[in-house]
Amino acid sequence: MIERIGNCRIIEEVGAGGMAVVYKAIQEPLGRTVGIKALKSSIAVETQFAERFEREARFMASLQQENIINVYDFIKYGGTMFIVMEYVEGIDLYDLLDKFKKIPVEAATIIALQVARALNHAHFRGIIHRDIKPANVMISKRGDVKLMDFGIARDETLSDLTETGTGLGTPSYMSPEQILGDKLDQRTDIWSLGVVFYQMLCGKKPFIEDAKRSVLQKIRLDRYVPVRKLNSRVPRVLERILGRCMEKQPADRYPSMQALIHDLEDFLASRVVVNYNAWMVKYLLESNVVSDDEASGILTAGALREGGKVVREDRRALRNIGVVHAAVLAVFLFAGIVIQLASQEPSYTSEKVVAVTSPADMGHLKVVAVPWAKVLVDNEEVALTPIAAPISLPAGKHFVELINPYFKPRKLEIDIQPKQTLEIVEELALDAGAPPENPHEKK
Repeated sequence: MIERIGNCRIIEEVGAGGMAVVYKAIQEPLGRTVGIKALKSSIAVETQFAERFEREARFMASLQQENIINVYDFIKYGGTMFIVMEYVEGIDLYDLLDKFKKIPVEAATIIALQVARALNHAHFRGIIHRDIKPANVMISKRGDVKLMDFGIARDETLSDLTETGTGLGTPSYMSPEQILGDKLDQRTDIWSLGVVFYQMLCGKKPFIEDAKRSVLQKIRLDRYVPVRKLNSRVPRVLERILGRCMEKQPADRYPSMQALIHDLEDFLASRVVVNYNAWMVKYLLESNVVSDDEASGILTAGALREGGKVVREDRRALRNIGVVHAAVLAVFLFAGIVIQLASQEPSYTSEKVVAVTSPADMGHLKVVAVPWAKVLVDNEEVALTPIAAPISLPAGKHFVELINPYFKPRKLEIDIQPKQTLEIVEELALDAGAPPENPHEKK
């Protein structure tokens, strides 16, 4: 194994493909961990493969976007080439699907959205990826989603490195027009992302070769099994989004990656009220991809903690979180207050409680309000959900009111028992007189 590349000290080999080997290394002046992709010594630098390798480095270096692997340097040395890039510690989507087959709806949509954002940036720069597949999507232990491997990408301003009809790519994820060798535009990446999205939701690819037809014939001629037949938990709106990505004719697909991003963001706005990275870290924690210690140092807004440790949440509860778009904006405005409340024990400030109660007479109230609410107890505001520590209350009857300006107020009468915690879980109903769900939505 090579010991040093430029100012980088090689630590270990972490992967290999047909054309390249990937190493983990330390960039010594900065002490920065990097990945080094090395063209295999068996491939001569004057070949077309080497030209693609160099073009990949140039493409990735020109694409500065948070969902694309960063390139730091390109080195020609000892008759071969090296790309020094960002090192992402985590798991690629191929291995994640190999381990779990299906991915929960929200996590799969977040991954698809982040890949779409990466591709939208590339398309804006005139670059088409042409090889979107699970092995080229990395999910870091910090919840980042990164697109990599622009080895067969095409720049619309440059000559292509393939002849018409060669159809470079990975067969199961190729668009019909890519198979036919037609001229490609950004809509081929929309198709391929749709195939990856389908696989995340259903646990299998939409087109699989059998004794009668090859996978390429099926992509061109056959319909895939509808998503909801394989996974009834997929909402119909998501099934429609996926269907539009995988239309046979490019003209029938989304016209741009930005249009797809808009629909994915709208879908997630009503289901994921925390930071996307936090959601992904919690999913990786539940899947045992990251440890409690690794997750506890990463989770911020939206994380639930108890005694300094991350509390594992029931996935079903996460999936049931519902909120209109305006409420999502309000949640983010109050995020700083929410975290502060979660980190300390709120005090109950009613004068009658302070005057007549002792610790032995106290109980606790825990409120979970979907999507969020101010919590009033006996007409005094004492907490703000969705993240609220248990509220100390004197034993006996109390009146609780949950207030969210976009929903109908919820009034409850409760009975607190000494030294016990009463938990209330309430899903607020929409108020017909409330503001529109999304004041920015086009009518």
